[in-house]
Amino acid sequence: MQTPVFGAIREELIAQLVEQAPLINVKNGAYLFREGDRGTSMYIIESGRMAALKKWDTEEYLLKELLQGDCIGEMALFDFLPRSASIISTANTTLIEITAADLLTIYHQDLEQFTLLQMNLGREVTRRLRAADEQLFHERMQTTIDGENVRFQTYLKTKDTRKGN
Repeated sequence: MQTPVFGAIREELIAQLVEQAPLINVKNGAYLFREGDRGTSMYIIESGRMAALKKWDTEEYLLKELLQGDCIGEMALFDFLPRSASIISTANTTLIEITAADLLTIYHQDLEQFTLLQMNLGREVTRRLRAADEQLFHERMQTTIDGENVRFQTYLKTKDTRKGN
């Protein structure tokens, strides 16, 4: 299975994870989980498509479309907080469920591989954080207040005091 979370993880360990993990089938239009639900697992899309939705007042808004190989819900394995978004299937979807107990088994079995897996999960979370920061910045730069553009001061350039500059 091609997914960044499994980067540099040995094939036999991936096979072990996938073999012991339950497959979850979600029909088109059904929710895997909703924002605010308790999270104890992460999921990898084996086939199908899903969408991450965020609720504002009474409406849900699309955050991201998710495809084969994408991870869902990995933050729950780090912070044990309620789900930060809802996940709905936009096609019949099959997912692989990985629990904290599965990761603990890997920890006891092979600390190096566990560390790589945790690093990969951390990278996935930080990639998403960087993308969210960039999107937030672009949205903020287009914000208007009372019909007037909000302007941000650019950083002042400082004089380069190195020789020759």
